[in-house]
Amino acid sequence: MSSLFDQSGDNKDVGRPLADRLRPASLNEVVGQDHLLKGEAPLRRMLEADWLASIIFWGPPGCGKTTIARLLAQEVDLHFEQISAVFSGVADLRKAFEAAKIRRQDGKRTLLFVDEIHRFNRAQQDGFLPYVEDGTITLVGATTENPSFELNGALLSRCQVLVLERHDTDSLTALLMRAEELEGKSAPLTDDAKEALVHLADGDGRFFLNMVEAVFRSGEAVLDVDGLSKVISKRAPAYDKDRDGHYNLISALHKSLRGSDVDAALYWFSRMLDGGEDPLYLARRLVRFAVEDIGMADPNALVQANAAKEAFQFLGSPEGELAIAQSVIYLATAPKSNAGYAAYKLSRAAARKYGSHMPPKHILNAPTGMMKDMGYGADYAYDHNSEDGFSGQNYFPEEMARENYYVPVERGFEREIQKRLEYWSRLRAKKQAK
Repeated sequence: MSSLFDQSGDNKDVGRPLADRLRPASLNEVVGQDHLLKGEAPLRRMLEADWLASIIFWGPPGCGKTTIARLLAQEVDLHFEQISAVFSGVADLRKAFEAAKIRRQDGKRTLLFVDEIHRFNRAQQDGFLPYVEDGTITLVGATTENPSFELNGALLSRCQVLVLERHDTDSLTALLMRAEELEGKSAPLTDDAKEALVHLADGDGRFFLNMVEAVFRSGEAVLDVDGLSKVISKRAPAYDKDRDGHYNLISALHKSLRGSDVDAALYWFSRMLDGGEDPLYLARRLVRFAVEDIGMADPNALVQANAAKEAFQFLGSPEGELAIAQSVIYLATAPKSNAGYAAYKLSRAAARKYGSHMPPKHILNAPTGMMKDMGYGADYAYDHNSEDGFSGQNYFPEEMARENYYVPVERGFEREIQKRLEYWSRLRAKKQAK
């Protein structure tokens, strides 16, 4: 088996991108996925047992899904065939299955690698099932989307889902060192520029190596951070507004707000804006947060969130985004309570449980004589005429015992509300005891 660098001086390398020339020749040369390949990791155990299950690789772009699939086929002596769900249809799948059948008859099994497998519709995904079940193919699918949402349950039940991680600083630094070894010289970068290059890659190894190649081809002696920005461009953020990345980041924003971490909340807010998220979507989520996670602990939170939404609609982008950022700061630093949210859910459950009980007659209006004769409005106590402005009458249906749904927390404005509720509870007990 050739090593990583055997071909570095060969004429075959002329015109080949650096990322292709640095493609690992064995699984031992793969960086950044030790949790799958080292020690007692799942793939390592399979290979030691000399077999390979059908697999779904789930991970971000540039983390090595295709490379690992190719090397797995090499390790267990399977024919490697690759198709892309973006460019393939039913006819291509049939052709691949038929070729795999013929190879199997000749004693050679097939690893069918399907890139972007989530792009196939449900019927096309079902088409893999009989060929996976009878061993005609070992399927290795690659997806950047959450398999739980994008792939058929039947297909998932026949595959192991393995998660690949985005490259971190250590693995990208290792790739840079390999590139320098292959080129026979150090990358013409200052230490700060190297650090900036790692951040610009955003975890994408392929994009990182393409940037490294641009640096080597720049002709510059040494590039600092400013010089680097003139040679390469920033990677577009890995963010799909209608897919998994969207839900991950909005969850991070919401939970950072709930955890009163203003800096983390601003970071996730900015990440979503940088990815092209609609600012009004974010403003709507902040309004929801104000009522769900702050509520009566700070009633002004809802006012602030709505004001930010209206300010953005009035100012537009980018100026209006500052108003939403101000709302993020206000909500993150406000006292938190979900007591109102919990009370709402309990009252809805009680409404479903007790059905159509009538209100007690004393709180019903009596616009007709007949209704008055039936007792509507009889003995109603007008609270403003009562001592302390509180009558203490029963307002629940007569068939129901009094229930307690709203339990304020000892934070923010709800402290004052709790004092009022306790005061009214004492008055109610006193009046009912008479």
